[in-house]
Amino acid sequence: MDDIRALCRTHTDISGRQAELLKNIGAGLAFIADLAQAQASLFVPTRDGGSLLVLAQARSHTMVQPLCLAPAGTLIPRDAEPLVCRTLASGEPLVGLREEQSPPDSLEMHTYGIHDGKDAIAVVSLEVPAGQLQDRGSRCLVDTARMILQNSRRALDPEAYRAISPRDGILIADAYERIIYANAAAQHIYRVLGVGSLLGMRLQAPEFRRHITRETVAPDRPTEKEIEAGGLVLLRRDLPILAGGRLLRRVVVVEDVTALRQKETELAIRETVIREIHHRVKNNLQTIASLLRMQARRAPEAAVKEALGESVNRIQGIAALHRLLSRQGMTDVDVHALAGEMLDLLAASSLPTDFRLERRFTGDRLLIPPSRCTNLALVINELLLNAIGHAFPQRSHGTIGLDIRAGADEVTIALSDDGAGLPEGFDEKAEKSLGLHIVRTMVEDDLGGRLQFISDKGTRVEIVVPRREEPL
Repeated sequence: MDDIRALCRTHTDISGRQAELLKNIGAGLAFIADLAQAQASLFVPTRDGGSLLVLAQARSHTMVQPLCLAPAGTLIPRDAEPLVCRTLASGEPLVGLREEQSPPDSLEMHTYGIHDGKDAIAVVSLEVPAGQLQDRGSRCLVDTARMILQNSRRALDPEAYRAISPRDGILIADAYERIIYANAAAQHIYRVLGVGSLLGMRLQAPEFRRHITRETVAPDRPTEKEIEAGGLVLLRRDLPILAGGRLLRRVVVVEDVTALRQKETELAIRETVIREIHHRVKNNLQTIASLLRMQARRAPEAAVKEALGESVNRIQGIAALHRLLSRQGMTDVDVHALAGEMLDLLAASSLPTDFRLERRFTGDRLLIPPSRCTNLALVINELLLNAIGHAFPQRSHGTIGLDIRAGADEVTIALSDDGAGLPEGFDEKAEKSLGLHIVRTMVEDDLGGRLQFISDKGTRVEIVVPRREEPL
């Protein structure tokens, strides 16, 4: 709704305080349109007086409308909207007929002035099919929408005055809290709860509370209450219309969110189960790593000890991934956070306790879904293992970096260290190391990317993978 203030500054002489008032009107225009079963537009005169500016427009979600609405920011000649111009001049609400191509498309147009003092600074038009207001209920809806517009100098909370869906129940009560309107959805909801005819009942009648088993009010949404009653979960919005502190009418919107809450509960249970699975996998991997360490201590040959040690480190890398997943469930994995988990584990088990290791993680934040991060975790783990094991011989400190650059078509992940660099004549394709073979296979075959080793004041390994609809 900041656009309304910007449009006012650009095209009108309206003051900042008046623009704030119109912003408040615009925030609730979709609700107004849905409530009145109308299409709504907010007009203001331009600075030169020759045109009308459309500040906001909304179409009802509850009915099919025949008229194409002008989008916000459109300039319209004054003679194209005579009823709007007359309301601007007089400040009085007016009713007229707008006719499109044929009589069946005729719309009844209701215009209401938005006042600052005596003068109308803007006009809201509500357009409904001609003859619709002969129905008493429809007339009540439009009258209630008018009352909201005339008493909307305070901000209309966009959350409280959000759009109404065709499935929502609508109750309107008068100044004495007696229901004077109830739509079909409201009647159906309360019929399930054992409440008969709603018209004439008071909103606080005992019948409304008979089946309630739980009520919850969110501190940040005082107008909303979640109710459990008769096997249903209902979200009840209570919107009083006040004038000078006196109640004029009360609008109650009731949403049946039973299916939504059931789905949320199912998802919460599923996420808890997935977290528990990752936690158990992590524990099992750590148990396997402990068994391999015991076997390595008993192995008579140094080569066997080294091979078992490398296996332990690989298992720990995957355990770090599952530890991260056990904390965050089904949410995407941050590659920087994943590399940090692995680096902490590897440094603790592979570096002397007095070694000062600095990490330098830079670049873009990259998130990948849990189902696709195992391969990348293996690659990062192997490269970190190589850096920790070979980059800092006879040194007491070192730096390992991770830089991520996410382009439109490719993602570049660069792992670097400031250590000894690559050996003379290094050719990664000719190397027989199992770790490098794992990295090359994962990057080229599984991730569809390419790999490059660079020796420059240490070692830098760049992994370039194509960007897909899902990261990596």
